[in-house]
Amino acid sequence: MNARVLARTGRSRARRAANGSAAEGAARAGLTARGVIYLLVGVLALQIAFGDGRRQADRGGALAELSDRPFGAVLLWALGAGLVGMALWRLSEALFGAVGKDGHTARKRLAAAARCVFYAFVAYSVLAFAADPGGHGGGSGDQQSRDVTARVMEVPAGPWLVGAAGAAVVVAGVVIGVQALRRSYHKKLKPGELDPRARRLVDVTGVGGGAARGAVFAAAGAFAVRAAVDYRPDKAKGLDDTLRSFADTPLGPWLLACVAAGLVLFGVFSFALARWRRV
Repeated sequence: MNARVLARTGRSRARRAANGSAAEGAARAGLTARGVIYLLVGVLALQIAFGDGRRQADRGGALAELSDRPFGAVLLWALGAGLVGMALWRLSEALFGAVGKDGHTARKRLAAAARCVFYAFVAYSVLAFAADPGGHGGGSGDQQSRDVTARVMEVPAGPWLVGAAGAAVVVAGVVIGVQALRRSYHKKLKPGELDPRARRLVDVTGVGGGAARGAVFAAAGAFAVRAAVDYRPDKAKGLDDTLRSFADTPLGPWLLACVAAGLVLFGVFSFALARWRRV
């Protein structure tokens, strides 16, 4: 058997593994882990809206909240492992394509690669926190956002880079919200496996959760654009400050409560995807 045949056989086996039960298990574990984080962030934001904001409503606050639960250390390691599964699933989509008629296009593969990098970073931060809760993950996500913005703005064309990144996040938020309202997630679900009650659950959580998630993305991107235009890195906001900014609108804490409830719904929606999404 020559080298070319061996290489072709190796690629074929890798593709089968990527499309097999291992990849499906990794995807469903990752979606469940994502749901846990959004659920906890949403609950923390609800507490802020009703005047009991002891912790920041971001990933660090969610991890700290989880670590205080019974068997918190085990839960943190399980959460990190699930996010590693999410990153590996996205990597398999980048290498071999995703399900769906356009899953093998360059656009889909590039998007999967970007998600792989993002979830690899998130998984690392969660595992670092699990390994040393007192030394990792306790820092302010808002301060980290301001620090990164300040460093980028110091390089040539830095404000333009920050502004472009912020505008991209705004666009992403709008797209997320529009897709949720249009129920575009239906094409990712397993056909015929949802009874009417399950479909109602998916639609309520998918529309409400996706709209809230899109609003948060768009708001965070808008703050980054403002920081670039004003040349003020301190105006960039992390997730916690972005959520708190909803309470500064004329609708006050009630708008924050609605967005927070939407993030809780998105957490439940992620659990539903872990059960019924085609992988």
